Amino acid sequence: MSGSDLFTGTLDILILRTLQADALHGYAIGRAIRDHSAGVLSVEEGALYPALHRLQRKGLLEAEWGRTETGRRAKFYRLTAEGSAHLAQETARWAEFSGAVSAILGPRG
Repeated sequence: MSGSDLFTGTLDILILRTLQADALHGYAIGRAIRDHSAGVLSVEEGALYPALHRLQRKGLLEAEWGRTETGRRAKFYRLTAEGSAHLAQETARWAEFSGAVSAILGPRG
């Protein structure tokens, strides 16, 4: 499933969740989403970087330049306190939404 197949807002919550534990650069964020979804979700750079910039403008992420594990210069993103609160709120909303969809898609009795 490509980034364009994701439901509106889903990419944002996936990025925020990925950054919950540690700051990462863009490529590592995309790789983590792909790896944690067993390859089902692959976020293209054309969707990932605009989302990172949007989240940063909203104050949900902050960024600073650093070096990757290979020594390449890259921007590392981390959650702000506001981003952490937004993630908690959106995670609860997602759980409610996905539960409702599962109830409709589940077995009928």
